[in-house]
Formats: sequence, C-alpha cells, structure tokens
Amino acid sequence: MKNFQETQLKLARYLRSPETNPAPLQVEERRLHIYRDLIYNNIENFIANVFPVTRSILTDEVWHGLVRSFIQHHYCQTPFFLQISDEFVQYLLQERGLRENDPPYLLELVHYEWIELALDVSTEVIPEAGTWPYNLEVSRPRVSPLAVCLSYQYPVQKVSATHPEWEPETTQLLVYRNRSDKVCFIAANPLTARLLFLLQSADQPLIEYLQIIAHELQHSDFDLLKKQAFSLLESLYKDSVISHFA
Repeated sequence: MKNFQETQLKLARYLRSPETNPAPLQVEERRLHIYRDLIYNNIENFIANVFPVTRSILTDEVWHGLVRSFIQHHYCQTPFFLQISDEFVQYLLQERGLRENDPPYLLELVHYEWIELALDVSTEVIPEAGTWPYNLEVSRPRVSPLAVCLSYQYPVQKVSATHPEWEPETTQLLVYRNRSDKVCFIAANPLTARLLFLLQSADQPLIEYLQIIAHELQHSDFDLLKKQAFSLLESLYKDSVISHFA
C-alpha cells in the first residue's frame, strides 16, 4: 500500500509540473503523456472559456505560463470542475498577485470576468417582489442576493484585444442576475453604489440612508436628492436589483 501511495503522489507531482518532477518509472511513457495532456488541456480550455478577454490580451507564452503556474502551485479546495474558475481567481488574487510585466489591471479584469459566471451559477433565489410601498421614505428596501456593486481602479469593462492599453480610471459597476436569469452589467454612479452598500449593511428606514448620503456628498438640495433616489430605486426594483421591501 505504501508503495502504491508513493507512486500516486509521484504521478500527481509529475502531472502538476512535468517540467520539474520526474515521472513514475512504473507507468508507460505513452500513458503518462495522455494523462498529462488531458489534465492540462481540460483545465486550460475551461479557464479560457470563463476568461476570454484575459486570454485575448495575453500572448500564448504568458497565458500558458499563467495556467501552468496555477496547476503547479495552487491546491484546490473543491473537486467540482465548475469551481475551477473560483480557484483560479483565488490563486491570482491571494497567492500569485500582480507581477512586473502583467497588465496593471490584470487582477481586476480576472475578477470582473469571473463575477459573471459566479452569479450565473449561483443557487441563491431572488425573494418574491411583493408590492411597491405606500410610503417609500420609511420603507426598508432589500437588495437582491444576486446583485453586487464593484469598484475598480481601471475601466475593465472596456478592455479588449484591440484596445488593451488603459490608464487608471475609477470605475464602479453594478452586476446582477435578474428574474429572467440573465446576468447584466451597468455603470454605477456614486449615489447607486453608496445607497446599495448602505442597504446591504444595515436595517434602517430609507430616509436615514438618504440623510447619510446627503451629508457625505454635501448635497445642498435634499428634496432633489430624494427625487433622484426614488427614481433610482424604481429602476432598480424593475431590474430585480431591489428584490422587495420589508
């Protein structure tokens, strides 16, 4: 049994990094190459499908080096193939990080591309909508569990193979899955981003959040701010970002 386990470990080390680890002598070379290529090609193909923009802006050498380093160095915490993209993002953000010759927005771009799949396969359910509140000021809007507001230092939504160079530009995006199970991306202004954050972090009447925002933004016309916020909430409610009112 011990010899068998040692062979398994040696085979696993070889398959993870065939360039740096010797293959088990007990296994036929032809079979080793089949296993090696199957593992790499399946993982690389899945990652490339989830991160098509990232793939398109990197050279073949850089891309395959990135995937190989992931396979070699990251120890996945899940056996599910669908969650390889989660593990890839964790590896880049928490272990590898940004390196000298990487595009400066690489980590943000990877996260931006990953969030679409994460929302698409999420098992969270949007609560029933219910009715629009009679008095919106004292209502307690609830944010859908399938909505997230993202803040980046670069306009990652604009990156493409034909336009890979971008200067820093503070970017806020609202990403959500609606009741038709479609994942949508829209730009979020400071009012949208701050209001959604407050709604998700506490349980107070809407009017109290608007007072906080008015103070933070030094908004001189509170009635105008309320009007803008009410219009915004109506739009977010139609889009299922605001799922219901408590």
